[in-house]
Amino acid sequence: MRFTSTPRGARLARRLVSHRLDAWGHPYDSPANETVTLIAAELTANAVRHGHVPGRDFHLRLTETDAGGRGTLRVEVTDTRAERRPVPGTPAPDGESGRGLLLVNALADDWGVTRRTAGPGKTVWAEFLPTSQPAASNPAPRRTPAPAPTPRRDRAS
Repeated sequence: MRFTSTPRGARLARRLVSHRLDAWGHPYDSPANETVTLIAAELTANAVRHGHVPGRDFHLRLTETDAGGRGTLRVEVTDTRAERRPVPGTPAPDGESGRGLLLVNALADDWGVTRRTAGPGKTVWAEFLPTSQPAASNPAPRRTPAPAPTPRRDRAS
């Protein structure tokens, strides 16, 4: 789906993710819904804050590899700013920003960045396996530079 590159667009995208996950069998208060919604919130906020190009929207895609709450949930957020690739950093202790990718890294089972194929920009993606514990309790989340092709079901936003 396409959203305006504004704080309101990011908020609507986050709400859509939570609603869609609930419809797919991941209730609002489940660890999968809460974790993937938080990941989507961070990625969409970054698209608005760091990937914004005037007059351009960002795109969100949410997929699940299989039904029944057992497949990998994947969030993809695409913006049109190619020269600004996300890099997790060390925020200032008293800083009010700079922790989004640290959260994504801690919560996602895997995440990365790919070039946008249909024009300028990039896609930041993150995957979460609902059967796993929230990655905050996992000792070392993985990060790869590009996603491996994965068969997808028709469940997509």
